[in-house]
Amino acid sequence: MNKKRVIRWTAGFAVLLLLTAFFFILELVSGTTDLSFSEVFSALSEDDSPAHTIVAEIRLPRAASAAILGGALSVSGFLLQSFFNNPIAGPYILGVSSGAKLTVAIAMMFAMQNGIMLNSASMVGAAFIGSLLSMGAILLLSGKVRNMAQLIIAGVMIGYICSAVTELAVTFADDANIVNLHNWSMGSFSGINMDNVKVMAVIVLVTFTAAFFLSKPMSAYQLGESYAKNMGVDIKLFRLALIFLSSILSACVTAFAGPVSFVGIAVPHLIKTSFGTAKPIIVIPASFMGGAVFCLICDLIARMLFAPVELSISTITAVFGAPIVIAAMLSRRSQKRGAV
Repeated sequence: MNKKRVIRWTAGFAVLLLLTAFFFILELVSGTTDLSFSEVFSALSEDDSPAHTIVAEIRLPRAASAAILGGALSVSGFLLQSFFNNPIAGPYILGVSSGAKLTVAIAMMFAMQNGIMLNSASMVGAAFIGSLLSMGAILLLSGKVRNMAQLIIAGVMIGYICSAVTELAVTFADDANIVNLHNWSMGSFSGINMDNVKVMAVIVLVTFTAAFFLSKPMSAYQLGESYAKNMGVDIKLFRLALIFLSSILSACVTAFAGPVSFVGIAVPHLIKTSFGTAKPIIVIPASFMGGAVFCLICDLIARMLFAPVELSISTITAVFGAPIVIAAMLSRRSQKRGAV
């Protein structure tokens, strides 16, 4: 292996690790009540202080969820990009997140109207069903649409349909339920507790590990379907695994934080450009760390830019992520021209 590449990858992981730690700590110390690092550390060990409530029950779960879910969304995007062999394929663009949003909204409305308390497993399950339904619709269209650009447009349309139905459902919800549904549908890492963090951490860890173990067949698949078959990869099983894992990751994000846009496209593109490789064994863990950093930064901006007013997380991720997606599209177009 090229020594320069190894140095570049090692340096890249080191930078990502430092950035993750820095912005995670910054999330804990920043807010309407400023706390020093020593005060944060002391607050975690004191059960009855006001600072403990702020740090342990509000800021720590929020920072942890931003890091975990940001990483999950980024890996989900990379898996979809590998599946469709397109750098602008992602759970938000293809309507997967919108499908999850629709089923979670319906489940929340039904539960609130009947006085039922939804647990974390129910939320993730509802989001997973919506993700699979959206992905199933996209896969059905993929058999009839040859052009990848048309498939992406079809995914966007599916997303719009799901969002429209969600808004229609919210319109006819009880007044008491509209506020909760509206806040969740805008996307936010607020309101998440440590029990939620534990559930999402287990789901994401197991799914991430499974995705990482797919690195070798994914590398073969990147070189072409025929090459992958010759290397002994079961293409049908492999594709099902990619869809399943990507759907779980995006469903987990939507269930806990609502729809979060552009992270699944922008971060993998940045990682592949920065590391100079598309090898899954490198890109999957780097994308997870990059997604964590990206969402921690965006959450800080959402909280602090117009404090005490808080912006939705999707507003910030769109501002930073959309230009990166445009750059990825232009880069892909120039590469095709160069090949011609």
